[in-house]
Amino acid sequence: MGVSASGKSTVGARLAQRLGVPFLEGDDLHPASNRAKMASGHPLDEADRRPWLAALTEWIRTTASSAHGGVASCSALKRAYRDQFRRTGADVWFVYLALDREVAAERIARRKGHFMPPELLDSQYDTLDPLHADEPGVTIDASGSPEQVMAAALEAACEPDR
Repeated sequence: MGVSASGKSTVGARLAQRLGVPFLEGDDLHPASNRAKMASGHPLDEADRRPWLAALTEWIRTTASSAHGGVASCSALKRAYRDQFRRTGADVWFVYLALDREVAAERIARRKGHFMPPELLDSQYDTLDPLHADEPGVTIDASGSPEQVMAAALEAACEPDR
């Protein structure tokens, strides 16, 4: 979880590969209308997010019922969304990729072909409700390389109290 350009897709795909589990790019569940709205510089509202959250929640429920689990990348900016994912009964564990606004803006500026424009970054930070201490997961500084971030996530996931 995290804001745009925090490395969710890159790190999530690598984690899934390393763990040998399915990977879902959460953005793939957005309807074309949501992508078009964001691409035009307009943030999504709660009505826009409802079908996306429902689809992602169902993926979590279905994937959790398999013996292997999975990894999904998505913003999950609000605690309410994360609570919805946990209500599936799945053992959901969040990796919050924390990133300074300036670094995120630099990364977004370098990206090519992504629907998320730089002007929406502020709206993501305005919405962001970072992972709370009572939520299952870990907060990781996402300013490092994908390998460094993945290593930190794997180390946290393998801690004895996890």
